[in-house]
Amino acid sequence: MAVNRFVLNGISYHGHGAIKEIPGIVKAKGLKKAFVASDPDLIKFGVTSKVTDLLAENGIEYTLYSDIKPNPTIENVQHGVDAFKESGADFMITIGGGSSMDTGKGIGIIVNNPEFYDVRSLEGVAPTKNRTVFTIAVPTTGGTGAESTINYVITDVEKRRKFVCVDPNDIPDVAVVDPDMMSSMPKGLTASTGMDALTHAIEGYTTGAAWELADCLNLEAIQLIAKNLRKAVENDPDGREGMALAQYVTAMAYSNVGLGIAHSMAHTLGAVYDTPHGVACAMMLPIVMEFNQEYTGEKFKKIAEAFDVDTTGMTPEEYRKAAIDAVRQLSVDVGIPTKLEKLKEEDLDFLCESAAADACAPGNPRHATLEQFREMFCKLM
Repeated sequence: MAVNRFVLNGISYHGHGAIKEIPGIVKAKGLKKAFVASDPDLIKFGVTSKVTDLLAENGIEYTLYSDIKPNPTIENVQHGVDAFKESGADFMITIGGGSSMDTGKGIGIIVNNPEFYDVRSLEGVAPTKNRTVFTIAVPTTGGTGAESTINYVITDVEKRRKFVCVDPNDIPDVAVVDPDMMSSMPKGLTASTGMDALTHAIEGYTTGAAWELADCLNLEAIQLIAKNLRKAVENDPDGREGMALAQYVTAMAYSNVGLGIAHSMAHTLGAVYDTPHGVACAMMLPIVMEFNQEYTGEKFKKIAEAFDVDTTGMTPEEYRKAAIDAVRQLSVDVGIPTKLEKLKEEDLDFLCESAAADACAPGNPRHATLEQFREMFCKLM
C-alpha cells in the first residue's frame, strides 16, 4: 500500500450555536485583535454580525475586511494582505463560503510568507515555509467545505483563468460549523453550494488517488447530501444541519485525494463567464460522470445505493446509469439549470485548453482529450 497523507483541522466545533465557542478559543490562545474577512452581502444581511457581536460582547477587538468577490481575485488577496498589516491584527476569522475563505487563505499565507505577494507564485503545490496566521473559519454555506481543506482557488482576471493552490500550511486552525450561520442562505445559493459538495464527494470518491479513509468519508457525504439537500433548500433545520456536516466531511476527504475534470471545467466557466462555482459544478457533474463511468469499477453502484436505489440484479451499465440519473434528478429538483446560455462557440478552444491545464484535471479517473472536453462543454449549449 502506498503512503497516503491526511491533513485535517487541529480542532472543529459542530452543531447549532457552535459560534459561541469562538470567544473562549480566542482568549485561551491569548489573541488580541481579529481580522474578520467576510463578503459584503453577509455583512449587509447581518450574518457576519452574529460573530462580530460575540467578539464585541467579550471585549475582543476586530477589523472588518470585505473586499471579496464571489470568484476572488489576485487583487482581493493583495488588498487583504495590506489591510491585515495595517490593522494590527494577530489572528483571522473567515466568515462565508469559498470566496471569503479562499481570500482569507491567500491573505494568511502571504502575511507569513511575504515572498509570495504576487499570488500567482502560489499556484499548484505551493512551497511555503510558514503556517498561515492563526485562523478560525466559520462557513455560511453548506457546500464548499473550505474550512477543512488545504486548497484555495483564485481568479486571474487579466488572463481569464482560475488557478488552484494546494498547501498544507493554509488549512484553518479551527473550524466552527454552525448550521445557524447557514439559515439565511437563499434557495439558489443553498442548492448550488450543496451540489458543489456533491461534486466534491463524487469526484473525491472516484479520483485516481482515492483510498479507503477518504472513500468512507466521501460515501457518507454522498448519503448525507442525497438525504438532506432538498430539505436544506426548503430551509428545514435538520436539512441545514445535515448539509453542514456533509460539506465538512467530504472536504476532509477531497482535500487530501483531489478532484477531477468536473471541477476543471467549472473553474474555467467561472473564470470566463463568472458562473457561480456551485452552478458550474452541478451542470458539469452528470456529464462528467457519463464520461468516467466505465473507469470507476463498482463505485457507481455505491453511489446509486447512497441515493436509496435498489441495485439488486442490476448490471454495471444499469447501476451506473441509475447513479447518473439520481444525481441529475437531484440537480433538477433543487433548481439548477442544465444549459449555460452564456456559452459561446468561439470560446470553446480556450475553455478546453484551460480545463485541460487545470490542477484538478490529473486526478480524473479517465484522461480527456481537448476534443472530448469540447464534446462535454457542448452538452451545455
